[in-house]
Amino acid sequence: MANLDKYRICIENLLKEYDQLPEDDGIESQLIFDREHDHYQLNNIGWQANTRICGPVLHFDIKNGKIWIQHNGTEFDLADELMAMGVPKQNIVIGFHHPRQRKYTGFAVD
Repeated sequence: MANLDKYRICIENLLKEYDQLPEDDGIESQLIFDREHDHYQLNNIGWQANTRICGPVLHFDIKNGKIWIQHNGTEFDLADELMAMGVPKQNIVIGFHHPRQRKYTGFAVD
């Protein structure tokens, strides 16, 4: 349970940090923390000229005691940032990689 609480705090702090990045005019960022189901997101929503913007920038889940990086819409290495916060490599899953390819990432596969 201690790891679970630590992982929640790490993810929330990471999302809050990325929420501080400069925003485009007309685009609102939304932090979504669902601690009951362990889903965490940073979403963008709004309009950019005549184009509707609505979707995740970052998406994490905690499943079976591991942090799953489900989506990374940035150029930053989120796994490295989590490891710098003390999350072991074997407790990070790169969820946006196909299950057959995860064994080549050096991180957990599930």
